[in-house]
Amino acid sequence: MRRADRLFQIIQVLRRSRRPVTADAMAAELETSKRTIYRDIADLMGQRVPIRGEAGVGYVLDGGFDLPPLMLTPDEIEAAVLGAQWVAGRGDPALARAALDLIAKIGAAVPERLRPFALEPATRAAPRWNIAPDGLDMALVRHAIRAGRKIALSYRDEQDRLSERTVWPFAVGYHETVRLMIVWCELRSDFRSFRTDRVTAAEFLEERYPERPAVLRARWRKVMNERIAGMRPEDERGTPSRVLLSPERSEGGRG
Repeated sequence: MRRADRLFQIIQVLRRSRRPVTADAMAAELETSKRTIYRDIADLMGQRVPIRGEAGVGYVLDGGFDLPPLMLTPDEIEAAVLGAQWVAGRGDPALARAALDLIAKIGAAVPERLRPFALEPATRAAPRWNIAPDGLDMALVRHAIRAGRKIALSYRDEQDRLSERTVWPFAVGYHETVRLMIVWCELRSDFRSFRTDRVTAAEFLEERYPERPAVLRARWRKVMNERIAGMRPEDERGTPSRVLLSPERSEGGRG
């Protein structure tokens, strides 16, 4: 790898991480020596690239750095197109159209020599099958998440029990055949996951909820990590012990 390319790659590695990245980790990814990484970091800092950190602790790139990234690599193009194919096959209609538009934009933006990686990719996501239809407009759900607004739901669980909920939506999980809306439920005063195909009615409220969506996502991830860490190992018969709090805590079969 040319030195100029390696310097840009170091910036890219730092860009994608929110935590300090060690010289060991960068050296392993870029297939070079740790000494070379230290020298390159010193050179970048000498050129006033806003990198902070030290040897043995790791390095971070301060926000606001405006150096544009290099052109996408073939692997990056294929990764983006493969992900967009998956979304086009499994996302709601608005998101599926956006995924197809993304593929077209990538094909138009990259140089001619890279265009086949976008328009004639060697990798392809499997076609969708048996996807359960959503019971509410997922484009409006995403809008509610971005705006931090509440939704009033009528929900029927797998035992055909109907309940009314007011929820604070903050994430959507896209699975192979179903989608989950991850929320804070006012009725349960806890995080819940609702299958969107079991929603029978939804009212998108103007009322904002008091937390920022990003804060709720961070709290939810912390709770999920704690619940996963609390899972007991397999019992003596080799059967996994029952977990009282499931990782998703779905409302698919709970009241």
